[in-house]
Amino acid sequence: MMDAFERFGLIVNDHVVRTPVAIASMAGVVDARYVLDRKAHAGVAFIGGYAIDRPTMDAAREIAAGGERREFLYDDPVAALRAEIDLLKKSDVVTGINLRGSSPASFAALADAFGDEVVYEIDAHCRQAPMVAAGAGEFYLKNPGALVAVVKALREKEVTVSVKMRVGVAADDRALVRALWGAGADILHIDLMDTGVAKLRQIRNSCPLLIIANNSITTFDRMREMLSHGADLVSLARQSDERTLAGLDAAITRYADEEGWYNSPKQLCRGGDVRALTFCCMPVKECPLIPSLSRTGLSKEEYVRLKLDAVKGTPLECGPNTCFGSLAWCCKTSSPCMFRDMTLAQDKISKKEYMRRKRELSDTIMSRVFHDVPPDECS
Repeated sequence: MMDAFERFGLIVNDHVVRTPVAIASMAGVVDARYVLDRKAHAGVAFIGGYAIDRPTMDAAREIAAGGERREFLYDDPVAALRAEIDLLKKSDVVTGINLRGSSPASFAALADAFGDEVVYEIDAHCRQAPMVAAGAGEFYLKNPGALVAVVKALREKEVTVSVKMRVGVAADDRALVRALWGAGADILHIDLMDTGVAKLRQIRNSCPLLIIANNSITTFDRMREMLSHGADLVSLARQSDERTLAGLDAAITRYADEEGWYNSPKQLCRGGDVRALTFCCMPVKECPLIPSLSRTGLSKEEYVRLKLDAVKGTPLECGPNTCFGSLAWCCKTSSPCMFRDMTLAQDKISKKEYMRRKRELSDTIMSRVFHDVPPDECS
């Protein structure tokens, strides 16, 4: 698995993720057997959704009785999930359990049962009327204080927390994800609906959490579009067939091996997110860099000092023939630049290594931008 870590640098719940391709939950469909049939081409899988208390279990039975949707039905959630989790121990797919519960105590009880074996995904995504009426699914997006309370209850158990959500349902998605970050969530699993990359970029610019992008991501071009605007992984649900998963897995592995940074952002002047500050030049002219620095709270002087300090002692420190005397200020390899390429050739730095170093610089910038956890505004 070391190759996978070197390639993607992804760790979820203290496990190396072998590929940034995930399987999303579908109630009544995605269980352990479903995942095991596709284990060769998935890095993370969320089984479920599973109703975990009396209100949501009753709602699941009502939904199933309607005949339009399948549900997982049982009398003992702990026993049912125990069997599924044990089956998935046969694979190296990182396991998440998508849960529909109506109270913080319901989630905390499962964390007591399973500890840190799995990722606990709060289902704030389901929009079926019986589940929402039970106080689960999209109920949480319209009642963010209740969602924050569930995140906090799980974090108190020292487990990894994911939130599955739709954009465009909460009153303010950016405020919501900042509240979830402040409460201790680790992962945002985002159904982008039909909003495209603009909403994804907004969320990436609002928090440092691991982001899984979801919704109709079935081609490599679409996958790269999501990754270049802020996603760390992509997930598939209805089209999580083995052929599609294998195609995405192979394509992103090849891209990472060739380019060095599998989810490199677009440059800021081309619509990139906050990570793209790693490719920006000195703040000497009016361009998208200036308002971006203002939004992040970095002054021009802090930005300059941050980048120069971060590249000291690395291959990016030098570059006397570049525009500003250091590779710290140079752009992405997809943008033609004779001065950058000449410097890389002289210093015997491959373009792949250059992009890997730019990713490290981006990580440093992100750590500075998101150093302060936002105050709790939803308690």
